Amino acid sequence: MSEPLRVLLVDDHILFRRGVQAVLASRPDMEVVGEAGDGFEALALARETMPDVILMDISMPGCDGLEATRRIKQELPYVKVFMLTVSDADEHLFEALKSGAQGYLTKDLKAQQLFDALEGVARGEAAFSGAMAAKILREFDRTVRGANQDLEATDPLTGREREVLQLVAQGKSNQEIAEALVISESTVKNHLRNILGKLHLRNRIEAAVYAVRQGLVEDPPQR
Repeated sequence: MSEPLRVLLVDDHILFRRGVQAVLASRPDMEVVGEAGDGFEALALARETMPDVILMDISMPGCDGLEATRRIKQELPYVKVFMLTVSDADEHLFEALKSGAQGYLTKDLKAQQLFDALEGVARGEAAFSGAMAAKILREFDRTVRGANQDLEATDPLTGREREVLQLVAQGKSNQEIAEALVISESTVKNHLRNILGKLHLRNRIEAAVYAVRQGLVEDPPQR
């Protein structure tokens, strides 16, 4: 049996932390290794407990979640940080991404959505609500449009890479892509690395934008 996913909870509302802890306690494959009430405490506990993922609130006294994320990612870059917040403000979303967060979830999510997001951590996936993903797609569409237009004249991708890219744009996980194409998940990851390198893109979100603009799928994924 594999080791449980180690989760650190960071929120200044103790009742909310206890609620999330109770939800995660129902899963034997997930373990809450600590709770923090502000960013400074989060950094100290991250050093001590070495979690796999941190669920981080944004608005906290002393050191907020954005500053805490920057400090944690600088010192412990392997740790995945998901913002779990009531804020759906664009500036908070994009500042969180700049700070190194791998996900942005709002507190109105359901328990199964939280489980799905945490399970995706083990597969190296990001986690965003449908509304947040749409905002990210729109922003990256603006920033990569010029670069992608330069690539339209010549397609540097192989047939298999185009198949992988199409499934990425449909919102499929690495595991789902592997099953659809009857290849291993590690092969999917290798294809994704090649795709990003050839297209000079940074992540699968930008890759999805490229695929939409190239007509590989009709619309951005709404999840």
